[in-house]
Amino acid sequence: MTAKISPVVRDPNKIFARFRQYLKPYKLAFFVAIIGMIGYSTIDVLVISQLKTVIDDSLGQGNYEYLRIAAYCIVPIFILRGLFNFMGSYTVAWIGSNIVMTMRQTLFAQYIHLPVEFHDKNSTGSLISKVIYDTEQVSNAAGKALLTLVQEGALVIGLFISMFYYSWQLSLIFLLIGPVVAVIVSVVSKRFRAVSKRIQHTMGSLTSSVEQALKGHKVVLMFGGQNLEDQQFAEKNNHNRQQNMKLIVARILSVSSIQVIASIALAFVLYVASFPNMVDSLTPGIFVNVVVNMVMLLKPLKQLTTVNSEFQRGMAACASIFEVIDQQIEVDQGKQAMARAKGTIDFEHVTFAYPNKQNPALQDISFKVKPGQTCALVGRSGSGKSTIASLLTRFYDNQQGEIRLDDTLLNEIQLKDLRRQFALVSQHVVLFNDTIANNIAYGASGPVDRAKIMAAAKTAHVLEFLEQLPEGIDTIVGENGFMLSGGQRQRIAIARALFIDAPVLILDEATSALDTESERLIQDALDKLQQNRTSIVVAHRLSTIENADVILVIEAGKIIEQGSHHVLLAQNGMYAQLHKMQFGEEPHV
Repeated sequence: MTAKISPVVRDPNKIFARFRQYLKPYKLAFFVAIIGMIGYSTIDVLVISQLKTVIDDSLGQGNYEYLRIAAYCIVPIFILRGLFNFMGSYTVAWIGSNIVMTMRQTLFAQYIHLPVEFHDKNSTGSLISKVIYDTEQVSNAAGKALLTLVQEGALVIGLFISMFYYSWQLSLIFLLIGPVVAVIVSVVSKRFRAVSKRIQHTMGSLTSSVEQALKGHKVVLMFGGQNLEDQQFAEKNNHNRQQNMKLIVARILSVSSIQVIASIALAFVLYVASFPNMVDSLTPGIFVNVVVNMVMLLKPLKQLTTVNSEFQRGMAACASIFEVIDQQIEVDQGKQAMARAKGTIDFEHVTFAYPNKQNPALQDISFKVKPGQTCALVGRSGSGKSTIASLLTRFYDNQQGEIRLDDTLLNEIQLKDLRRQFALVSQHVVLFNDTIANNIAYGASGPVDRAKIMAAAKTAHVLEFLEQLPEGIDTIVGENGFMLSGGQRQRIAIARALFIDAPVLILDEATSALDTESERLIQDALDKLQQNRTSIVVAHRLSTIENADVILVIEAGKIIEQGSHHVLLAQNGMYAQLHKMQFGEEPHV
């Protein structure tokens, strides 16, 4: 399956239009926020506009009654201003936090529904960065940028109206600089978007580096890789710093350019006002009012230019998030429900190649396993053994041939029902940062029977090490079970497979991480688990599959030998060679 990127993520206008869809549920809150922001700016404009009256009427003509009224009103006015500010700021922050929460939830839900192929292609650190960093940039666009855009925009409009009301002649110059400012903003916006996209990429790379170094900490220590990891992280960290500095430079230059243009307009006003005929038509109050308005314009113009960088970063982050959201989730075309399979597995001329790989991982694979039988897959690493297990659970879909479960094609079975037929125990055990009990019962629907959990734990020999743990089966195992040994983690994984009681069991080198004592205990549990179940066993240790009903020897994606243990030994082929290699180093038990 080739992932397609929606054209929406390429067009900035469509990105913003799509982003607005997230604002729709908050129309009322958005209306309240706008009232608050506009009210806040309106009060500022009204206070500044009273300078003419103070200078010309009160101070110029000695009418001090106005000053007394102003003294009584100033505190209530600023209390009202504070209320408007709270309305705007709090409501916008509330909207922004809700949008980010929604986006994070959507992104997380998308992650867990995307196919294995997507996760194979994308690093975990990069995906985490999208959930944490990219959504935070959206929060800035939805919150801070929106607040500044409306609040400062309303202030700019109010100041313009005030200026033109008192002296349209002096204010006319600002109409001429408008197109110049618009051109600067347009050019800088493109720069902001491009740099912001690179910053998001470098953040994903940084997160991946940290995750890789922390997960492989023991390997780093053992092989003395501290300097190497430190150097690689320093390069990525510096690259991220450079991209951020490019964004800051673009922001500073745009702000400075607009303020210089505004200062030229202010200088022009001062120069024009110096002519006698112009001075005669101006009162001191009007002149001061217009000049103060122009000076006051510098700050909101700076804020609006600065917020443009935040907004463009938010839109670039939206593009990054929408790119993932637009990925095709797992295709489930299955129509047929399946309560519980009997366990017949049939591969007919199956060929499969991993995405973007030329050489097929499996070529013309055909075999059949009857209900209750055990089929073992052996061969060198990379021969295609685990791929067969991945096709059975439809982590990938085969390109040629047919795979059937109980005479039904896999892609005709509803995906949830299909996977419910399999219990998978892999060599790479995944445990969640939860109790042992919850790990065993993971994915169970409805109330969980505690007795059933204990029965599964007992059969898998989990109970034998629970006594050493502080809370027994309710002990938190830590991230990926770091508090437990490899053998203990494997036993919990097998207990999980026992708990779900699936008709088909897939053991992908399930005993590879176990010591001899643990292997003996687990093999006993597996023997019980495999009773009355169809079992597909991917094996490295041949001692664990000697009793399999059929053994398939895989080499370069092809079945080169098949038969029972004794039959294959008698053939003296590749299986016999592998057997001699293993038991030449360890005694046959």
